[in-house]
Amino acid sequence: MTNPRQRTESEPLLTPSEVATLFRVDPKTVTRWAKAGKLTSIRTLGGHRRYRESEVRSLLEGNTNTPVEV
Repeated sequence: MTNPRQRTESEPLLTPSEVATLFRVDPKTVTRWAKAGKLTSIRTLGGHRRYRESEVRSLLEGNTNTPVEV
């Protein structure tokens, strides 16, 4: 079993602002999606949210069972 921390270190992470730009929404909307469980967030040591690029790209391409409401 792999350590989740090791898995995320090699995967690019996006800031809420970067995700918001991709979806053309406000960064606070991205935070609400994370709180609602529609998007998985990772917390930095400073408490900031980061999002896995692969998950965000998958949502953009529509490869998910949980649609993101814009």
